[in-house]
Amino acid sequence: MEALVVKPVITFREYERKEKRSWRPWGGVQTREDLREEVGRIERELGSLVEKADFPLKILPVSVVEKEEDVYSVEKEADVALVYAASGSLEVLEKVTELFNWTIFFLRHKSGPVYLWYEVIHPRFLRAGTDYFVRKDVTVEDLVVDDYGEVLWRLRALYALKRTEKTKIVAVGGTSGWGPLGRHLSPLEARRKWGLNIVVVTYSELAEKIKEARKDHRMLEESKRLAEEYLKTPGTTLKTSKDFYVNSFLLYLVFKKLLEEYGAKAITINECMATIMPIAETTACLPLSILNDEGYIAFCESDFVVIPAGILLHYISGKPVFLVDPTTPHHGVVTVAHCTAPRKMNGKNYEPADILTHFESDYGAAPKVFFKKGQIVTVVDPDFEDRKWIIFRGKIIESPSLAICRSQIDLEIEGDWKLLLKEMRGFHWVLAYGDYLKELEYALSKKGIEVVNITQN
Repeated sequence: MEALVVKPVITFREYERKEKRSWRPWGGVQTREDLREEVGRIERELGSLVEKADFPLKILPVSVVEKEEDVYSVEKEADVALVYAASGSLEVLEKVTELFNWTIFFLRHKSGPVYLWYEVIHPRFLRAGTDYFVRKDVTVEDLVVDDYGEVLWRLRALYALKRTEKTKIVAVGGTSGWGPLGRHLSPLEARRKWGLNIVVVTYSELAEKIKEARKDHRMLEESKRLAEEYLKTPGTTLKTSKDFYVNSFLLYLVFKKLLEEYGAKAITINECMATIMPIAETTACLPLSILNDEGYIAFCESDFVVIPAGILLHYISGKPVFLVDPTTPHHGVVTVAHCTAPRKMNGKNYEPADILTHFESDYGAAPKVFFKKGQIVTVVDPDFEDRKWIIFRGKIIESPSLAICRSQIDLEIEGDWKLLLKEMRGFHWVLAYGDYLKELEYALSKKGIEVVNITQN
């Protein structure tokens, strides 16, 4: 699995005593011995950081930069610089940040010897002696004082950005997007802004693969075996036709072979409420749910308005994400629903589920997942133009049984629900178990996307 590569750099300058004048700046890293002790401290702290990380993280050796020419010997094969700004010149800091896509500054107040740039990074580096921010590559959100927990969630966000921008996704039936603007603009933005590698597989190609699978005795037997095993999952009840159900596992195997064939991590299905049904003799709902539970990223509807948000939230959380239709927020509550919900929403354990038909067609097999009451979730509502996203934290109240898509959640909105009603954008939302609002805001700031955080407004 591809890791986020971090390059630690400490900036340092040794000063000579001069009689009867100020000869040294602020800071507790003044001598070569101070520097050796500080590098050792950093190495130990970074070792602990890697142990705590719940995502792949690689830390390169610490480099000491004293003067501008030292910058050219720093290893550049990293995603992010973690700069320990102990002392050193403004020019050194500027040149270090130019080497990497992203930079995080670590400043010491009480976690070790106090740093010079703890005093002056805001007025000198960020504002260049003015009252205005002059830098675009580093902001106040990239400054951390003493707290490695603050470093870790930022690195998690950058890891998710890196993985999202390298995602290859199979689009069965082509690309699309909800609404006329989303349909035409969002696939272009998914490629341009998010770097998604979209591989289109036509429905005629899919039909041929399903036809071949039906002639393959081993695949047929495997689909039956998997169907039987799935029903043994605690809390699973079959309430649809056995044929629909078993056909779902054959379709799952076809999808999985497509993912393996193209070396892809993600898949989405266009026209999944019509075209796929006569071809597969079931719906895509259950196969997509199972793929999400296995660690893939699987969506219905090929809506590239929301797909980048789903991929990003998947990598931030390290868990399956649920693409949902929203409703009208009211009285601090909103209902969300769809027919392709994952069951391993915490990334480990299956939630209970009934396997019913897909609601609108009353055909095929779709999970009705009973989500954990009281569970905190992160919700993302991206806009059609990929310029302004709405995010908020919610709490699961119940999993109702309304005459709508099968997997349903009544969410208590944490924050100003009236503001959410006014600010809603696009159409589809995505959600994941857990609270990842900080990571989302940080990641989206790197993409130039405005964020409205309902929970913090």
